[in-house]
Amino acid sequence: MKSIERLIESIILASRWLLVVFYLGLALALGIYAISFGKKLVEFVSMVMVLEDTDTILKMLGLIDAALVASLVVMVIISGYENFVSRFDQGEVHWLGKIDAGSLKVKVASTIVAISSIHLLQVFLNSAQYTSSQIMWLTIMHMAFVVSAIFLAFIDKVMSETKKDKDGDHV
Repeated sequence: MKSIERLIESIILASRWLLVVFYLGLALALGIYAISFGKKLVEFVSMVMVLEDTDTILKMLGLIDAALVASLVVMVIISGYENFVSRFDQGEVHWLGKIDAGSLKVKVASTIVAISSIHLLQVFLNSAQYTSSQIMWLTIMHMAFVVSAIFLAFIDKVMSETKKDKDGDHV
Protein backbone atom coordinates (compact mmCIF):
# COMPACT_ATOMS: atom_id res chain seq x y z
CA MET A 1 0.00 0.00 0.00
CA LYS A 2 2.88 2.34 0.82
CA SER A 3 4.41 1.79 -2.64
CA ILE A 4 1.13 2.81 -4.32
CA GLU A 5 1.08 5.95 -2.18
CA ARG A 6 4.67 6.81 -3.21
CA LEU A 7 3.81 6.21 -6.87
CA ILE A 8 0.78 8.51 -6.67
CA GLU A 9 2.82 11.19 -4.90
CA SER A 10 5.57 10.90 -7.53
CA ILE A 11 3.04 11.30 -10.35
CA ILE A 12 1.43 14.30 -8.66
CA LEU A 13 4.80 15.92 -8.03
CA ALA A 14 5.96 15.26 -11.61
CA SER A 15 2.75 16.77 -12.98
CA ARG A 16 4.09 20.24 -12.12
CA TRP A 17 6.29 19.94 -15.22
CA LEU A 18 3.12 20.19 -17.34
CA LEU A 19 3.08 23.86 -16.36
CA VAL A 20 6.17 24.37 -18.52
CA VAL A 21 3.92 24.08 -21.60
CA PHE A 22 1.91 27.06 -20.36
CA TYR A 23 5.00 29.13 -19.58
CA LEU A 24 6.52 28.37 -22.98
CA GLY A 25 3.19 29.29 -24.59
CA LEU A 26 3.20 32.59 -22.73
CA ALA A 27 6.78 33.22 -23.88
CA LEU A 28 5.70 32.59 -27.48
CA ALA A 29 2.70 34.89 -27.02
CA LEU A 30 5.07 37.51 -25.61
CA GLY A 31 7.18 37.24 -28.76
CA ILE A 32 4.08 37.74 -30.91
CA TYR A 33 3.07 40.71 -28.74
CA ALA A 34 6.58 42.17 -29.21
CA ILE A 35 5.99 42.11 -32.97
CA SER A 36 2.67 43.90 -32.44
CA PHE A 37 4.46 46.46 -30.24
CA GLY A 38 7.09 46.99 -32.95
CA LYS A 39 4.33 47.63 -35.50
CA LYS A 40 2.72 50.21 -33.19
CA LEU A 41 6.08 51.86 -32.61
CA VAL A 42 6.86 52.09 -36.34
CA GLU A 43 3.40 53.57 -37.00
CA PHE A 44 3.92 56.08 -34.19
CA VAL A 45 7.35 57.13 -35.46
CA SER A 46 6.05 57.51 -39.02
CA MET A 47 3.18 59.75 -37.85
CA VAL A 48 4.91 61.75 -35.13
CA MET A 49 5.27 64.92 -37.22
CA VAL A 50 1.55 65.13 -38.04
CA LEU A 51 0.04 64.12 -34.69
CA GLU A 52 -1.57 66.59 -32.35
CA ASP A 53 -0.38 66.65 -28.72
CA THR A 54 -3.36 64.62 -27.49
CA ASP A 55 -2.85 61.99 -30.20
CA THR A 56 0.86 61.80 -29.35
CA ILE A 57 0.00 61.24 -25.69
CA LEU A 58 -2.55 58.58 -26.64
CA LYS A 59 -0.01 56.74 -28.81
CA MET A 60 2.60 56.90 -26.03
CA LEU A 61 0.06 55.65 -23.50
CA GLY A 62 -0.67 52.74 -25.83
CA LEU A 63 3.05 51.89 -25.88
CA ILE A 64 3.29 52.17 -22.09
CA ASP A 65 0.22 49.96 -21.79
CA ALA A 66 1.86 47.34 -24.02
CA ALA A 67 5.06 47.45 -21.94
CA LEU A 68 3.06 46.91 -18.75
CA VAL A 69 1.21 43.95 -20.26
CA ALA A 70 4.51 42.45 -21.43
CA SER A 71 6.02 42.95 -17.97
CA LEU A 72 3.01 41.25 -16.44
CA VAL A 73 3.48 38.22 -18.71
CA VAL A 74 7.20 38.01 -17.84
CA MET A 75 6.39 38.29 -14.14
CA VAL A 76 3.89 35.43 -14.38
CA ILE A 77 6.25 33.23 -16.43
CA ILE A 78 9.29 33.68 -14.21
CA SER A 79 7.64 33.62 -10.80
CA GLY A 80 5.23 30.84 -11.80
CA TYR A 81 8.09 28.65 -12.99
CA GLU A 82 10.16 29.53 -9.92
CA ASN A 83 7.32 28.87 -7.46
CA PHE A 84 5.65 25.84 -9.00
CA VAL A 85 8.11 24.00 -11.25
CA SER A 86 11.79 24.44 -10.41
CA ARG A 87 14.20 26.98 -8.96
CA PHE A 88 16.44 28.94 -11.30
CA ASP A 89 20.18 28.94 -10.67
CA GLN A 90 20.62 31.87 -8.28
CA GLY A 91 23.88 32.89 -10.00
CA GLU A 92 21.91 33.80 -13.13
CA VAL A 93 19.28 36.06 -11.62
CA HIS A 94 19.52 37.06 -7.96
CA TRP A 95 16.05 38.62 -7.55
CA LEU A 96 13.97 35.62 -8.63
CA GLY A 97 13.55 33.94 -5.27
CA LYS A 98 11.96 37.05 -3.82
CA ILE A 99 8.63 36.76 -5.67
CA ASP A 100 6.34 34.32 -3.88
CA ALA A 101 2.74 33.55 -4.84
CA GLY A 102 1.34 36.21 -2.50
CA SER A 103 3.57 39.02 -3.68
CA LEU A 104 2.99 37.90 -7.28
CA LYS A 105 -0.74 38.43 -6.81
CA VAL A 106 -0.10 41.94 -5.48
CA LYS A 107 2.27 42.75 -8.37
CA VAL A 108 -0.22 41.40 -10.91
CA ALA A 109 -3.05 43.39 -9.33
CA SER A 110 -0.90 46.53 -9.26
CA THR A 111 -0.02 46.08 -12.91
CA ILE A 112 -3.69 45.58 -13.79
CA VAL A 113 -4.51 48.81 -11.94
CA ALA A 114 -1.77 50.62 -13.89
CA ILE A 115 -3.08 49.23 -17.20
CA SER A 116 -6.63 50.18 -16.23
CA SER A 117 -5.44 53.67 -15.27
CA ILE A 118 -3.82 54.14 -18.66
CA HIS A 119 -6.95 52.91 -20.42
CA LEU A 120 -9.13 55.24 -18.35
CA LEU A 121 -6.82 58.17 -19.13
CA GLN A 122 -7.14 57.31 -22.82
CA VAL A 123 -10.91 57.32 -22.42
CA PHE A 124 -10.83 60.72 -20.70
CA LEU A 125 -8.63 62.13 -23.46
CA ASN A 126 -11.16 60.81 -26.02
CA SER A 127 -14.23 61.55 -23.89
CA ALA A 128 -16.20 62.86 -26.87
CA GLN A 129 -16.31 59.29 -28.22
CA TYR A 130 -17.93 57.91 -25.03
CA THR A 131 -21.25 58.44 -23.32
CA SER A 132 -21.41 59.58 -19.71
CA SER A 133 -22.74 56.15 -18.79
CA GLN A 134 -19.79 54.38 -20.46
CA ILE A 135 -17.30 56.64 -18.68
CA MET A 136 -19.07 56.05 -15.37
CA TRP A 137 -18.94 52.24 -15.79
CA LEU A 138 -15.31 52.29 -16.88
CA THR A 139 -14.48 54.37 -13.80
CA ILE A 140 -16.43 51.98 -11.55
CA MET A 141 -14.57 48.99 -13.05
CA HIS A 142 -11.26 50.77 -12.53
CA MET A 143 -12.14 51.46 -8.89
CA ALA A 144 -13.02 47.77 -8.46
CA PHE A 145 -9.48 46.94 -9.66
CA VAL A 146 -8.02 49.50 -7.25
CA VAL A 147 -10.00 48.16 -4.29
CA SER A 148 -9.06 44.57 -5.20
CA ALA A 149 -5.36 45.49 -5.40
CA ILE A 150 -5.50 47.23 -2.03
CA PHE A 151 -7.30 44.24 -0.53
CA LEU A 152 -4.72 41.79 -1.94
CA ALA A 153 -1.87 43.97 -0.65
CA PHE A 154 -3.51 44.08 2.79
CA ILE A 155 -3.92 40.30 2.85
CA ASP A 156 -0.29 39.82 1.75
CA LYS A 157 0.89 42.20 4.50
CA VAL A 158 -1.14 40.38 7.15
CA MET A 159 0.11 37.00 5.93
CA SER A 160 3.76 38.14 5.94
CA GLU A 161 3.39 39.57 9.46
CA THR A 162 1.76 36.32 10.59
CA LYS A 163 4.67 34.37 9.07
CA LYS A 164 7.20 36.67 10.79
CA ASP A 165 5.41 36.15 14.11
CA LYS A 166 5.47 32.36 13.67
CA ASP A 167 9.13 32.39 12.66
CA GLY A 168 9.93 34.60 15.66
CA ASP A 169 8.17 32.23 18.06
CA HIS A 170 10.38 29.33 16.98
CA VAL A 171 13.64 31.18 17.64
